Amino acid sequence: MFDLFKRKTDAAAPNPSPDDAEPRRSWTERLTGGLTASRDRLSGALAGVFRRRALDDEAIEELETALLTSDVGVAATAHLIEDLKARYKRAGADADPRALMRESLVALLAPIEKPFAIGPERPYVIMIAGVNGAGKTTSIGKLAKWLQQQGHSVLLAAGDTFRAAAREQLTVWGERNNVAVIAQAGGDPAAVAFDAVGAATARGIDVVLADTAGRLPTQLNLMDELGKVKRVLGKAKEGAPHAVLLVLDANTGQNALAQVGAFDRAVGLTGLVLTKLDGSAKGGVVAAIAREHPVPLAFVGVGEGVDDLRPFSAAEFVDALLPADG
Repeated sequence: MFDLFKRKTDAAAPNPSPDDAEPRRSWTERLTGGLTASRDRLSGALAGVFRRRALDDEAIEELETALLTSDVGVAATAHLIEDLKARYKRAGADADPRALMRESLVALLAPIEKPFAIGPERPYVIMIAGVNGAGKTTSIGKLAKWLQQQGHSVLLAAGDTFRAAAREQLTVWGERNNVAVIAQAGGDPAAVAFDAVGAATARGIDVVLADTAGRLPTQLNLMDELGKVKRVLGKAKEGAPHAVLLVLDANTGQNALAQVGAFDRAVGLTGLVLTKLDGSAKGGVVAAIAREHPVPLAFVGVGEGVDDLRPFSAAEFVDALLPADG
């Protein structure tokens, strides 16, 4: 076991932040750019609907197709269609379907908008789960930065002991954020998590971010391993983990919804982090999650920069997905 703290190396840094190369766009601009695929699909397919300003059968069919091909899913699409029709009936024939659609989307997403907050426990232990490739390790580095900006001290636990690259990447993120990283070359992920909580307690650290394995030979093995890590964290500190976040890749579409169900059953999720909203992802999966498995969406990420992870806002998301003047 070793503690990597402020270690100076020549290791490659995480993917460079876009602000290193070009003027930084605002968060709204980045989120809007990241949802290009879904926005173009919705706005393009619905242009005729919104021009006609009438929700006839043809318009409803076009809308349904646009929603389904944007990864909104069958259940959420049916809900949005019925809700929109009800709003249109109440508002009258002069109502603007685009405005009503935006209202319906915000209403659907609002219940999963829940500000992420650190509780009074010290250390406050956050367990991070997710399949390999979802952006889990990178998200931990960004979340560490966000927590520091909220005034919290942070310690990282490199619990993905099966992948040397994950440990190395987390180490570099630790250096970049100037925080400690507890790691081990191989061995038991649960032991790393246990030692990290002990180290944080001894040092008076506010928050522990515990990485976990992303993929083992079978899905069942992965869920068993995560369950073990969760139990061991509880032994390291009563009540831990205090939060369990699942990192999802927005590009996986409806598979992301399946992951939410599987991980929630295994470890009891308290929040989600949706990554890679970078222009090719179809953001409609957020609506599917809100309708079918409404775990709070804590953060969304739109790039590789350290500041490209922000708390989820339903209104902001809908503004980017379906602009009022689009």
